[in-house]
Amino acid sequence: MSGKMATRKPIEVLVFGSAIIDFICYTPRLPKPGETLHGHRFQTGYGGKGANQCVAAARQGSRTALVAKLGADSFGTDYLKHLQSEGVDVQHVQQLEDQTTGVAQIGVSDGGENNIIIVVGANNSLKSCDVAAADSLFQEAKVLVCQLETPIEATITALKAFKGTSIVNAAPAMENTPKELLTLASIFCVNESEAALMTKVPSIETIEEAQTATSELIRLGANIVIITLGKLGAVIGSKTKPGVFDHVKAPVVPAEKVVDTTGAGDAFIGALAHNLARFPEKKLTEQVAAACSVASQSVQLPGTQSSFPRA
Repeated sequence: MSGKMATRKPIEVLVFGSAIIDFICYTPRLPKPGETLHGHRFQTGYGGKGANQCVAAARQGSRTALVAKLGADSFGTDYLKHLQSEGVDVQHVQQLEDQTTGVAQIGVSDGGENNIIIVVGANNSLKSCDVAAADSLFQEAKVLVCQLETPIEATITALKAFKGTSIVNAAPAMENTPKELLTLASIFCVNESEAALMTKVPSIETIEEAQTATSELIRLGANIVIITLGKLGAVIGSKTKPGVFDHVKAPVVPAEKVVDTTGAGDAFIGALAHNLARFPEKKLTEQVAAACSVASQSVQLPGTQSSFPRA
């Protein structure tokens, strides 16, 4: 074993999930169905909820590793170099010869709203066997983060293999979420639209509606639920304290400073994972407040990973 390997500090945050290249079009407003609009700016960026959350945690100071799949194309090669430049351990990020790197087409309005179309490509090849291959990382990491942009079977395998604190960010949302995703996760985190879909309500717009949805997700099997509510902050509920909720307020960001909300949810998850790993003695409300602060900073800059603040 080399001296470098012998002295490597343990990974704190392990992310099992997606890596996707973003193609971002900036336009005055989002198009209606069948409508063509002129945009005023285009950029490419690095995305995918898994990689986003990993980079967000790394920028906060956590030692991070990613288990993911890329295509053996120029996009995948560039992405691998990018992850290394962010300090992410990429020993289990694999480029596949017969697959394309995942891509996302993102429209962003001048008001900061977005819509996204994803073609996942190589991400669909993340399998249960990749959990066993990365066993040493699963043994040493303090926090595991999963999402729903890669095959669910592998995600469930990852959650079963991990003995520390796990976060499932159930995005993109599933109307009939497998119960194991709820029961295996230490923390189940969704935004207001995802929570509405999962709890079969038209929308969630108030703290009270978020509390009701939190109770329903706990009834469905979740242990701890966090519903993020954008500028309203987040609501937290726990199976061990039924009917008791915490509302964590988000820092106020003036509307004129909101540039792009695309990566805010991932900034939140990454920062939450960092705080859980680095400051386990703190209360969950404090850890969520710190994550809200990071997310509120991210919406003030364009892009996804490029908007994530550094600690």
